[in-house]
Amino acid sequence: MFLSGVRLTTATTTSRISYSHLLNRGCSLSGSYQQFPNLSISKSILSSSINSQIQQQRYFSSNKNSNSSSSSFNIRPRNRPIDIEHKMNEFNSDKIYKFAGIQLLVGEDKNQNIEAARKAIEEAASNGANIICLPECFNCPYSTSVFNEYAEKFGGPTTTMLADAAKRLKIWLIGGSIPERGDDGKIYNCSFIFNPSGELVGKHRKIHLFDINVPGKITFRESEILSPGETPTIIELGDGVRLGVGICYDIRFPELAMLYAKEGCQILVYPGAFNMTTGPAHWELLQRGRAVDNQVYVAAVSPARNPKSTYTAWGHSTVVSPWGDIVSTTEHDPTIIYANIELAKVKEMRTNIPVYQQKKLTTTFKI
Repeated sequence: MFLSGVRLTTATTTSRISYSHLLNRGCSLSGSYQQFPNLSISKSILSSSINSQIQQQRYFSSNKNSNSSSSSFNIRPRNRPIDIEHKMNEFNSDKIYKFAGIQLLVGEDKNQNIEAARKAIEEAASNGANIICLPECFNCPYSTSVFNEYAEKFGGPTTTMLADAAKRLKIWLIGGSIPERGDDGKIYNCSFIFNPSGELVGKHRKIHLFDINVPGKITFRESEILSPGETPTIIELGDGVRLGVGICYDIRFPELAMLYAKEGCQILVYPGAFNMTTGPAHWELLQRGRAVDNQVYVAAVSPARNPKSTYTAWGHSTVVSPWGDIVSTTEHDPTIIYANIELAKVKEMRTNIPVYQQKKLTTTFKI
């Protein structure tokens, strides 16, 4: 599955074409900027993508019955291998970012949580971090019983603080996640992402809701109160550097990470709150798997462990290199982890072990 010519840098409204539908179809999506008015698309990247596809004799067609102001999109099965090397290697490999993951202790007082997050962001920025990420549900306890109470729309106190901090400190800020009350009245587990000018450049609504039942250990159903998002989120950092965002349970689904890698991401960030059952078993394993499979950096940022909470977070915020090495990690106390994101290592990994030149995609085989 390949999203052709579409750049998901911000999703102020959910795309009409669902991520899950495309994955299930194993399809290629071709289209135009006009076809996706609810998405922010980089026109220059779109043009480059289209030109590359034309040169490679790929499908890109418009609806002859459409008027001049819009074009059609076509969903068609792939019948040939996908050459994505050009997209995956078009970035400045000399760039180095300093990443900070804030492992925040979250309590019941929303205002205190917001203030603690602000102070931690300032500390991370003062130590030179230029990409900073907060944990999942950093402004409220992680509990379906309180999401409705703590939910807020964009422009509320939490996102106002995030926008101000990003602008004042001139940083890329991934606002962990909060319960967002959408214009449709639904509640989403949502990450708001801001650029160094304080502008909202991405809004990732958790696609895969955390509904599990491990008998005798943990049962949790986000779907009791939350609605799923449908739109993958890619942030353009400049110089061809791209960052894909997922939230917690999203990391268990390799298709999303594969999509991000194929769309040219070198960094994947997952604010997440694994628990005392799944955390020790799968937290690090999944991060290393996503990193090695897709030859990207993976950062996962957890809340600190709060023994008073009804949901006990595992902690252990971590950054993993494309080789699968642990670049930075911690245990469960409140802290900030730091890691250099060296894009030369992404380039080196993709050159030395060129799996994307050798990959036979799922459409090659019957599954």
